[in-house]
Amino acid sequence: MRQARADEYAEFAAARAGHLYRSACLLTAGDTHLAEDLVQETLGRVYVRWARVSRADNPAAYAQTVLTRTFLAHRRRRSSGERAVEAFPDVPDGSGTDTPLRLTLLQALARLPAKDRAVVVLRYWEDRSIEETAGAVNASSAAVRTRCSRALGRLRELLGEDIGEYARP
Repeated sequence: MRQARADEYAEFAAARAGHLYRSACLLTAGDTHLAEDLVQETLGRVYVRWARVSRADNPAAYAQTVLTRTFLAHRRRRSSGERAVEAFPDVPDGSGTDTPLRLTLLQALARLPAKDRAVVVLRYWEDRSIEETAGAVNASSAAVRTRCSRALGRLRELLGEDIGEYARP
């Protein structure tokens, strides 16, 4: 029984890790190292509660909520603002055709407060409802609507009208 549960978890983790990583990259505004750490911590927390999580209606949504809350908790820590000064940032290889758009969006997302960024990612990247997003960020539906409106307005300010030139036809 224990081995079957462990195998079931391993299958779940393998299937969801890529999706969680992409979401974490958006939440961290492109900090791939922090994104990897968040995914690892998320999967560890899901593993500890796997017996209960596996019986839930949507284990993937549970994992996404754990990821979002882990990110928000990390942002609240004092040490979350620390940056290495002698390390060079990862340099994109330029092979992607949408690199300018991706970089522009990540830079704009990075300038949003953590909770606003989480709301935008959950609502528009993860395509979650207002109620699901509210549950994930531990806020009311009205607060999510307000945050969405303000965050999108801020993104429009940051991106300007020129964002259309990056979009594919």
